[in-house]
Amino acid sequence: MNSPTSPDLIEDVQGSEDKRHLDIDQVGIKSIKHPVIVKDRSGGAQHTVANFNMYVHLPHNFKGTHMSRFVEILNEHQKAISVESFEKILREMLDRLESKSCDLEMTFPYFINKAAPISGVESLLDYEVSFIGQVVNGKFINTTKVVVPVTSLCPCSKKISDYGAHNQRSHVTVTVQTNDFVWVEDIIETIENQASSELFGLLKRPDEKYVTEKAYDNPKFVEDMVRDIAKALKNNSKIDKFIVESENFESIHNHSAYALIKGSN
Repeated sequence: MNSPTSPDLIEDVQGSEDKRHLDIDQVGIKSIKHPVIVKDRSGGAQHTVANFNMYVHLPHNFKGTHMSRFVEILNEHQKAISVESFEKILREMLDRLESKSCDLEMTFPYFINKAAPISGVESLLDYEVSFIGQVVNGKFINTTKVVVPVTSLCPCSKKISDYGAHNQRSHVTVTVQTNDFVWVEDIIETIENQASSELFGLLKRPDEKYVTEKAYDNPKFVEDMVRDIAKALKNNSKIDKFIVESENFESIHNHSAYALIKGSN
């Protein structure tokens, strides 16, 4: 005889009782890709594909969570997923998965059209952006993480060399908890303004001369980078907490230089 196929007649194994009396801090799904629309500061919108992680807290008395409900929630909101809609999605996760806390992470490539400093030629440069939302004890916490590639030039190399100085590409990662809406572009510009030089997708010869000389005139250790960026973030009243990391991919060593600062306003 065939087994019953009605949902009401099929046993809910995940919802059954677990007798080990151990809460699970995070359980859910990782690395599910989904199309999203992200607003940009220019008034437009970028259609991109994001990588999602979705978790809830699982009480000790439940054997498992209902994984399919995460995907259902994501599909129901696919046309309205943004940093502004995160709290609504998180509240829905709490309700439908019967949990007291939850996390939602969305990571995607974000493009900015940049004009070269001398020729003005325009090109796109991509950045890795993550929107991270949490609800803990009823409180919504909004976090934005941005990875920004920049140029750093070594002050020591410039000081001791008769000519030239070694420079490298650096990845600056800034994670901020905000109390108000902050454009991704504003965070990126804060970082780029403190580098030896920002990067561009396309440069003509006069542009290349300009950025090379700009970096030479503005040398930065990895320690300088994180301190200068942290100082700039402390002047932004919309930011409650921040983490600034810089990894310099050294051009004269087979290792990276690294620094991190945590702070709050």
